[in-house]
Amino acid sequence: MRSEHGDVLAHVTAKVGPRHALLIDPGKQDVELAARRALVAVERGTRLILVGGSTDTPDDVVHATCTAIQDALDLAAMAASQNPEGDEDQWRVPVVLFPGGAHALSPAADGILFMMLMNSTDPRFLISEQVRGAPYIERFGIDTVPTGYLVMAPGGEVGRVGKADLVEADEAERVKANALTASMYGFRLLYLEAGSGANAPVNPDLIRAARDVPGLTLMVGGGLRDGAAVSRAIEAGADWVVTGTLIEETADSTALVQALDDVLSGLSAQSSS
Repeated sequence: MRSEHGDVLAHVTAKVGPRHALLIDPGKQDVELAARRALVAVERGTRLILVGGSTDTPDDVVHATCTAIQDALDLAAMAASQNPEGDEDQWRVPVVLFPGGAHALSPAADGILFMMLMNSTDPRFLISEQVRGAPYIERFGIDTVPTGYLVMAPGGEVGRVGKADLVEADEAERVKANALTASMYGFRLLYLEAGSGANAPVNPDLIRAARDVPGLTLMVGGGLRDGAAVSRAIEAGADWVVTGTLIEETADSTALVQALDDVLSGLSAQSSS
């Protein structure tokens, strides 16, 4: 389905250079704060808003957060359309679900990362949650982005809850095998995750191993706390970098802008190199 913000799958997989996605965890901030943070991020250059993360957040909270962000972006776009110097398209950024399970869905989203946690040892995260959620996703009419999700050590909460057999920093061949599997399944996106708040990001060698498999868009998250770390991930082959915890730690708008500008500088460095 084509949402108001465009074809989400086409947006995510477009080869237009490295981009930043902001992960908003609705279980860790109220809806007003989530909307404000999303607006600041888009203003600074973020091109995708992901909503999700916590595994126990109920769907009404997820829905309220998606709705608040959508309303804020729509108001910003309307204001830009009334300004001769405004850029309405700047605010047409998709809001996409990053679900902790079939309970965390919302018809207010533009799309969903329809994920298989590929290194989970629990069938629930390989196929069961997807089967539970699929009828609702069809009813909502939101775009799906077929996604392989691979959790690296240290893994954090998602590794623990998802019962992941964590990929270690030196297992490049294992990552390549998973990337090949994702491609053969027809997945369009491969998400390499170090875990929320990880003390170190995904090893660039693992990103390079996945990059060797053609046809996949690579998204990398966890532990990307500054522009230098982002630049290394992009240089290794990441198409998208995701930050979430870093933004949650900002105390005010000034700190948020500074944190975002630092992260986004890693994209600029690679784009100009």
